[in-house]
Amino acid sequence: MIDETFENLLKLAEDEENAKKAELAAKGELPGEDVENAEGNNQEPEEDGPLKVEIRCVTPPDEEQQKAIATIMQEKYGASSVEIVIKNDPSAADGFNIFVGDDNYDWTTLGRIRQLRRSIQKLPKEKKINNIISLIKDDLKGFKLNLGFQQVGEVLTVGDGIAVIVGLKEVEYGEIVLFECGVKGMVQDIRTNGTTGVVLFGDASEIVEGQRVVRTGRTAGIPISNRILGRMIDPLGKPIDGGPDIGAKRYYPIERPAPGIIDRKSVCSPLETGILAIDSMFPIGRGQRELIIGDRQTGKTSVAIDTILNQKGKDVVCVYVAISQKASSVAKVVNILKKNGAMDYTVIVSSPASDSASLQYIAPYAGCAVAEYFMDHGRDTLIIYDDLSKHAVAYRTISLLLERAPGREAYPGDVFYLHSRLLERSAQLSDEKGGGSMTALPIVETQAGDVSAYIPTNIISITDGQIFLDNELFYSGQRPAVNVGLSVSRVGSAAQTNVMKKSVGTLRLDLAQYREMQVFSQFGSDLDDQTVIQLKYGAGLMQLLKQPNQSPLTLHEQVILLMCAREKMFLDIPQKEIPKVARELLDWFAKENGTLCLSIEHKKVYSDGLQKKVLKAAKQFFTERKKSE
Repeated sequence: MIDETFENLLKLAEDEENAKKAELAAKGELPGEDVENAEGNNQEPEEDGPLKVEIRCVTPPDEEQQKAIATIMQEKYGASSVEIVIKNDPSAADGFNIFVGDDNYDWTTLGRIRQLRRSIQKLPKEKKINNIISLIKDDLKGFKLNLGFQQVGEVLTVGDGIAVIVGLKEVEYGEIVLFECGVKGMVQDIRTNGTTGVVLFGDASEIVEGQRVVRTGRTAGIPISNRILGRMIDPLGKPIDGGPDIGAKRYYPIERPAPGIIDRKSVCSPLETGILAIDSMFPIGRGQRELIIGDRQTGKTSVAIDTILNQKGKDVVCVYVAISQKASSVAKVVNILKKNGAMDYTVIVSSPASDSASLQYIAPYAGCAVAEYFMDHGRDTLIIYDDLSKHAVAYRTISLLLERAPGREAYPGDVFYLHSRLLERSAQLSDEKGGGSMTALPIVETQAGDVSAYIPTNIISITDGQIFLDNELFYSGQRPAVNVGLSVSRVGSAAQTNVMKKSVGTLRLDLAQYREMQVFSQFGSDLDDQTVIQLKYGAGLMQLLKQPNQSPLTLHEQVILLMCAREKMFLDIPQKEIPKVARELLDWFAKENGTLCLSIEHKKVYSDGLQKKVLKAAKQFFTERKKSE
């Protein structure tokens, strides 16, 4: 059996060599002139020494076989002489495993089985058993062995989730490599001394010094299909919610160039968060990147979760990426989404604090790949990165372990590129590209409200605006604690519907005036009537903007509240009762003026007639309420 296979491989090697010579002759080049670029020529033969060929096997090759192998390798590498070293290797059963420097030619039974498996894996997907059998039969008839060439490296050191390997001279940055024990890793550092730094995606205890490493020729990716909706996966695409396999049909790379300018169109349609303070003053458009920034425990995740809840029934796919979060926190988010029926259109990519830094590092890219899959199919998507501060810390950990030079705050010099290449992938695609969109809401944690720190300033400069959640506002009871002065949306009213744009009016200006007057009033007791009214009106607006968690407002509810606020209808209501009265007003509108509510929701167009109808109905509500008191 060995002799027969050996003859086939020898003939195959001769055929390949003849084909290469013919191709070079057709180009006007002499055969063997360009041996440096030939496949499997990573080892340059020494001028004064023979080419070293190591054969690992159980049954050593006879003299004739050794001569044939020497001839093949001489032609392959352009060597004048070959030195064959034979080593006993129980794993190389029924064949030979040949090594020439970093190059490996697997002529064992296992190597032939791997070739057959790869050939079958390339077959088209089929559900019917008869079709599957016929496809496999046809593939077996046409199956031909190749030389089994692959590049092989060796582990020098391993520790802290990082392996340093030697060899694999042609390996690319970001490529996945496979260790002999089955653990996968990703190339993150290609050094001038010939070694390569690899971050590990599995149990490092199984990797030992001297272990073999092979290239896969693939960058890191994630298996994906439509059945991923409603599931929780890890950064490698494996389900971690105890459910069945996803049955992925596609393999999406986690690193991918952002869409070009030609492939995009301007952001023009809103993605409503359901939060009045945001939708009215800092509107978010589909395809926009809006940063949510604030200190720890100021409601950043709550804003993101409410935005997901508000997408129910709007054909938006949501992806929530949890980076270095506590497992209990992620479980809490899952329960909220399930309770509100939002898991049906949501995917959760979780890399908890217990995961290695390498998995936390690729988590946001994996989530982005999931969102891109749906965007490429013409769907609108929303992705939450919770949070990129911890992502930067994970990348800093990897970089320091790889012995890269630390910069400001010990972060590596390319930490800006880390997040820019991620967030630039968010886009509103042109109609020619399907018209899909990806809206990103990255979350960043600040220390004592310091927005001038390294990572916050980086991401502020990348994104199209930020929602700043203020610590003092939060603890004073203003929730969501949106700081109107420091928050901004650079897309602005382009991402608002006509009715919302006209209803907002001078809301933001009124709040700015209120803040200034509030500071001024602290230094004097005698205030004129106009200032008193302005302070009362501003305080009422702040109360109106209060909103409990998991209670997103629809478009018509927001428009009604804004129109009533502009007419100062809440001025006579005690401040503490305003949120309660606002809720009663909306419930009354839904019961008594359902047609008007539907008209606002579907037409989305402002008119004087519409405003008159809303204000007339609102006055009726306040009159009835006053009488009942």
